[in-house]
Amino acid sequence: MDTEERRSAGAPAEGGTRIPRQPLWVEEHAGRRRMPDPVRTSAVRAVLIMSLTIIQAMVAFLATLTGSWLAFPMVMSSVGSTVVATWSVLDVWVTRQVWNQRHGVVSMPSSSARKLRRERRAARRAARAEDREAARIRRRGAGNLSRA
Repeated sequence: MDTEERRSAGAPAEGGTRIPRQPLWVEEHAGRRRMPDPVRTSAVRAVLIMSLTIIQAMVAFLATLTGSWLAFPMVMSSVGSTVVATWSVLDVWVTRQVWNQRHGVVSMPSSSARKLRRERRAARRAARAEDREAARIRRRGAGNLSRA
């Protein structure tokens, strides 16, 4: 075994120090959460349709440059494919909106809107408690007037 093979095998190098073995695969957490299945499905479909539309438009352009008889049908079908590609992108957007409405959007605990809502709710609760206390004191004191 030569020096290079000993190092890769994890054996100590000539100086007696051991070279740490690095893992082959380092898992990193994704910055975003995974898209829901229906949204991901429609997004994949949209990407496929858009890529086919771009290829078709390129073929139509090249056929037009060469003066081929195929140019006119390709241009017409490219226009139709553009409409379909636009529709598929809208489908991704609509599917995402529907999924968010059905399954709810996860709100962050540090949301300022949530904090304000909590403060308003606490103020309303305190005001109702004061009103109840005042009404209870009035009721209790109304029958016990001075008998002098």
